[in-house]
Amino acid sequence: MPASPHSVAPSKTTAIIVAAGSSRRMGFNKLTAELLGQPVLRWTLAAFDACPDVDDLLVVVGDATRPLVTAWIAEGAFTKPVTLSEGGAERHLSVHEGLRKLQADTTIVAVHDGARPLITRAQISACIARAREVQAVACARPVVETLKRVNAQGVIEGSIPREGAWIMETPQVFDRELLCTAYERVILDGLLVTDEVSAVQHLGVPVQVQDNPSPNLKITYPADLELAAQLLHGYAGDTRLEDKRQKT
Repeated sequence: MPASPHSVAPSKTTAIIVAAGSSRRMGFNKLTAELLGQPVLRWTLAAFDACPDVDDLLVVVGDATRPLVTAWIAEGAFTKPVTLSEGGAERHLSVHEGLRKLQADTTIVAVHDGARPLITRAQISACIARAREVQAVACARPVVETLKRVNAQGVIEGSIPREGAWIMETPQVFDRELLCTAYERVILDGLLVTDEVSAVQHLGVPVQVQDNPSPNLKITYPADLELAAQLLHGYAGDTRLEDKRQKT
């Protein structure tokens, strides 16, 4: 039956998981590090695989993560389609390469750091829903700590106002056409951006925040693994934990 002239094409959402970093500050690859018996990256991918508002996953991989994700796909670890993209020398180049491999029917893109394994399905859905309304959304949390400016000698020089200050997290979710245009401009202008918000702001387009009430730390140092394990234990309703329990 032909589509109604007033029908609206479904909004397909693809999650781009950035998993090609070198983990310089960690001392070893944080994405393959063990977290409650599974690699960090496996927890991250499981969250997006379990989210009902994500249709497929595109994982940007490097030398350390490519064999892992390839093996997981082969063993049928995911309920949704998963494709791979090769990473670049910098994060923005990796994301740009991933954007070039999106399927034609993707309309919403959620970009997430593979080293943030604590993201919840509820927060992913909240960011996607908001992006469908306003085109550009970043998962974030307001700064609550006191901020100080410190010089090169480690001496505190003054205070930094925290009013209106937010810590950017991921996923950062955008209209596909907007994000692709933003990254093409970034590449053309030779810029180095560390997140999608910066790329879209370069176009002069506003990005809204989606407050995240749940811990969503980025694994950066070895101590973060222990903290992440403790926090994951607190996610009683997380199907990722249920799946792990059934396999152990």
